[in-house]
Amino acid sequence: MKSIKILLTILFASCLMFACGRLPKYESYQPLDPKGWNKDSLMVFSFDSQGGIEDYDMSLNIRNTGDYEFSNLWLFISITSPEGRTSVDTVEYTLADPTGKWYGTGLGDLYDNRFPYKSQLLFSEVGTYTVSIQQGMRAEVLEGISDLGISIERTK
Repeated sequence: MKSIKILLTILFASCLMFACGRLPKYESYQPLDPKGWNKDSLMVFSFDSQGGIEDYDMSLNIRNTGDYEFSNLWLFISITSPEGRTSVDTVEYTLADPTGKWYGTGLGDLYDNRFPYKSQLLFSEVGTYTVSIQQGMRAEVLEGISDLGISIERTK
């Protein structure tokens, strides 16, 4: 009877691990100034890598309010390695459809979107990586973006 209990416990724990999916290697959100995201302000995320040869996928997590006046969002993103090498990208994400209906999930007036950014990234250097994100819209101060985050998970 005791061995059956142990076997059932192991089976249950295994099912939970597979049902919940992969846990992110790194996930962090940062709130933006409620007065708006200034064109010169950087959102900076740092995480440590132990090196290795595994590939990772990075996603950007954007929370906006219904007060956001645009349907899209342009971002300038840079990733700096522990040894100082930097890669820079410009990306555009669509937050609303042509009729103005917001994408994403949320409650009330807050919408949460997760957008793929890069896949099969290799963080092979040991040390701290830094991801810097700057808004690339024409507005000097961008209102309606409440939080910004990144998620890094092992590539499937």
